[in-house]
Amino acid sequence: MQQDLTQGSIRAGLIRFSLPLIAGNLLQQLYNVADTLIVGRFLGNVALAAVGSAFSLMILLTSLVLGLCMGSGVVFSQLYGEGNMDKLKTAMTNAFCLIAALSVLLTVLSYALLDAFIVLLRVPPEAVPDITSYLRVIFAGIFFTFLYNFFAAALRSVGDSRTPVVYLALASVMNAGLDVLLVAVFRWGVVGAGVATVMAEGISALLCAWHIYRRIPLLHLARRELKIDRRLLRETVSSGAITAMQQACQPIGKALIQSVMNAQGVSVIAAFNAVSRVDDFACIPEQSISSSMMTCIAQNRGAGEHARVGETLRRGMMIEAAYGVLICAAVLLAKELVMRLFAAQDSMQMVSMGVDYLTLMAFFYILPGITNGIQGYFRGMGEMKTTLVATFIQISIRALVVAVLVPRIGLNGAAWACAVGWSAMLCYTFARYRRVRENE
Repeated sequence: MQQDLTQGSIRAGLIRFSLPLIAGNLLQQLYNVADTLIVGRFLGNVALAAVGSAFSLMILLTSLVLGLCMGSGVVFSQLYGEGNMDKLKTAMTNAFCLIAALSVLLTVLSYALLDAFIVLLRVPPEAVPDITSYLRVIFAGIFFTFLYNFFAAALRSVGDSRTPVVYLALASVMNAGLDVLLVAVFRWGVVGAGVATVMAEGISALLCAWHIYRRIPLLHLARRELKIDRRLLRETVSSGAITAMQQACQPIGKALIQSVMNAQGVSVIAAFNAVSRVDDFACIPEQSISSSMMTCIAQNRGAGEHARVGETLRRGMMIEAAYGVLICAAVLLAKELVMRLFAAQDSMQMVSMGVDYLTLMAFFYILPGITNGIQGYFRGMGEMKTTLVATFIQISIRALVVAVLVPRIGLNGAAWACAVGWSAMLCYTFARYRRVRENE
């Protein structure tokens, strides 16, 4: 269902657009959480450490593809807001061919550099066989990751945030079922978890593409000829490349953090991987609200509705703050229950470390809500360089503080590192926002 965000109630529009995004992103996380839960329960801490380390690597490798898809979505939204459908189709075709080629190249390079990746991650020797087997399967899904995120970005650019969620939900159920079947029943080990993930990714990508070609002619790619619009392609690449660099900052920082954790022993690695999944779930709604703000702002900017741009920022930030308070309370109430879901019978040390971390981290979750909100504003306005610098500041400081604190005070050092990094990011983005407003 397409949605024109240049008209009607802004608050209602943001909520309607955000809810499917939240559901979709939560389902996306279920891919990795399902692997983490099943592997942790049935294969133990060593396998869990391997899968967790692989997750941070995959986020890094696919950041280029995801960033280009997100950046392209901003251009698509602006063209849709302008009402320029011919240019929208041309921009989509150009972007699809470019990102598809990069996805294939990335897959080939990933297999060629597999051993080097494992060395850089400082994976414990006992976990090397598992992570090697897991990644050999997971790399096959990189192209599916591109397909799903590209078509989902195209649908969201015209206001349809609901359709990608429907197909992702089906794929997530399939992933969870296959995880249980292949890991717990057939005993395929981490290979089974990888196969389940790749198959689910493929299903969600193909269903999303099928929907567009059956029901939304506006988003069809050019079939007979590839018309290259250099200005549009340059704009798409510029927006996408900066977003890709921003997306890469996060996994690079996480890989550095993961390497610090990998030097602390298997129990710390397992606990960190479990709480990282909790962090991801806690922050997903904040990121989804930010994405809806980005789309709304981009459409209104393209349509010349400048008053609605400012109102979108105000309404979005209020929603972000309210959610931050809600998730703090939820995590404090459910922290021990959640940690026990990730643990085998003999992993009580891991549970204890995770509970201590979440008790502290719950109070910090409002910070990424505010940072995500202001990031959504800058993305929608096409100020990609600002979001890149802000992300670089956040992740650099966070990685530095982790390296200093974790060897001294344990896992809680990672929570303090997040708070310091987010606070630094806020200082920069608010200062940048004031300058932008003064120059208007």
